[in-house]
Amino acid sequence: QVQLVESGGGSVQVGGSLRLSCVVSGNTASSVRLAWFRQAPGKEREGVAAIVDSNTMYADPAKGRFTISQDNAKNTLYLQMNSLKPEDTAMYFCAADLVPWLRLDPSTYAYWGHGTQVTVSP
Repeated sequence: QVQLVESGGGSVQVGGSLRLSCVVSGNTASSVRLAWFRQAPGKEREGVAAIVDSNTMYADPAKGRFTISQDNAKNTLYLQMNSLKPEDTAMYFCAADLVPWLRLDPSTYAYWGHGTQVTVSP
């Protein structure tokens, strides 16, 4: 089993920045692939960014503004979010899986955190 605990969400104004963190514990050998997803009210969960080793993948809305990274020594996944927009408002989740292929399909991730709320106001 893998446990994921997100933190770092909050309320910011348009153009602001936030850094989300996700601490990974348990059987970390099963968390080869890590990713961030988000879900806004009334919308489906969508992928934001994924990472396998040093390889990354970003969804179009995140490109150029968000950066995914990981600190293996701290078993922590990060998402640096800059130039935030109101449409970035959502619950953000980190996810993990054993399969080492970069994908942003939520159905391909076995382990999930409970989420951290990000709200961007005009």
